[in-house]
Amino acid sequence: MRRRTFLTATTAAVLAAPALSAVPASAADPSKAPGGNFDLSVWQLQEPVGSPGSPQTISSSRLQGANGYQDDFFYTDTRDGAMTFWAPEKGVTTPNSNYARSELREMNRNGSAADWSLQGSHRLAATLRVVSVTKNVCVGQIHLGSGGSSTKPLVELYYRSNGDIVVGTENSPAGGQTTHTVGQVPVGKTWTYAIAVSGGNTLDITVNGSTTHYAIPSSFNPYRQYFKAGSYNQSSSDSTTKGARVAFYGLTVSHS
Repeated sequence: MRRRTFLTATTAAVLAAPALSAVPASAADPSKAPGGNFDLSVWQLQEPVGSPGSPQTISSSRLQGANGYQDDFFYTDTRDGAMTFWAPEKGVTTPNSNYARSELREMNRNGSAADWSLQGSHRLAATLRVVSVTKNVCVGQIHLGSGGSSTKPLVELYYRSNGDIVVGTENSPAGGQTTHTVGQVPVGKTWTYAIAVSGGNTLDITVNGSTTHYAIPSSFNPYRQYFKAGSYNQSSSDSTTKGARVAFYGLTVSHS
């Protein structure tokens, strides 16, 4: 089914879900691990290390708290308290991707993997800046969960090295992505986004207060979903020094 796209921008007030609750740099404690400044009880971390095809994952219980997990790929910036993700161009990838990532995967508070229906309202909101990027990095997405064999995302939000912010909407669970430019922010500058599902059939993408809407094809209805956020690098090489570094100052999830 062809995706229906509505390109008229509106304000963020269109979203019925709660507003972004950010952790501003001035309020974050640079001496704490990310889990001391952010609620990581609903996230699991995937990193670009481990064995081929099986990246290392860090459980929510290990991420939480002021002394929670951090390393070279996921850490608090000691200058401003940002929760920072580093994904080099060379790193361990999942079986279905050629690109390395340092990325959070949504979980339930009881430790099980999040896997929610398109019905209802679901929202991922963030305040962030891309510190550096070689070509392109995915900073947020809704990924398909149970309900079928597809391993595709429903939607991905990209930041490109020229400052363009681009949303990629999947045409069907079988694949094929359509891209739409939804903003422009210079590298290193702070911006906001929200990725939301409303009414079971509409994606609402908000960047710096302007919202665009995209119809969700009915072929996705059998699938459940989950959010992801961080630095999912979209380029690869033999370099461990080139890549994408993304700093988050706010990150919230809501469902209703």
